Amino acid sequence: MSIAPRAETCRPADVETWLGELGVTPVERSHRDGVTSWDILLDGRRRAALRITLILDPGLALICWCHFAPPVNDNFRKSYRKLLRWNDELPFVKFSVGEDERPLLLAELPAATVGRDDLGLALARQVAVADRLHADTVEWLKAGGWRTAPPADPDGPGLRLVARYSASLAELLAEPGGAGA
Repeated sequence: MSIAPRAETCRPADVETWLGELGVTPVERSHRDGVTSWDILLDGRRRAALRITLILDPGLALICWCHFAPPVNDNFRKSYRKLLRWNDELPFVKFSVGEDERPLLLAELPAATVGRDDLGLALARQVAVADRLHADTVEWLKAGGWRTAPPADPDGPGLRLVARYSASLAELLAEPGGAGA
């Protein structure tokens, strides 16, 4: 841990204001030891009910943490290679594996510079990644009993975020194998 002083540049009230301005309503909020978290649910075009936890350490970062799939029980090497390949192919997000073997999708935003549009773009990017990789992960989702049917609401907050930030997400929104993919 650094001994350098940490400036508190992003406050929980800022994040709550930004979520409201982005049309996103948290389903849960928690605060402990100076760290605040919010759980949100966002639907994409293909992926429904993507649960993202926002974790704010005001002097460090705002992390968008998503359990991308249930624990992976197949040939783990094959799944791990997929996650590593996606880390190379997809900008501004990273995949990892949690202690419980669940694939995680993460975006980290520095607290010193984060703003509403940084948060909105990070959330839109996570929804777009989940949609783009839905066909590649549907077996993981089914194996864990997670929902695989497309969302019922064609205009939920997740899709509104993707539309709002679509110019910055062109590489993720292009059809796989098509132009720009």
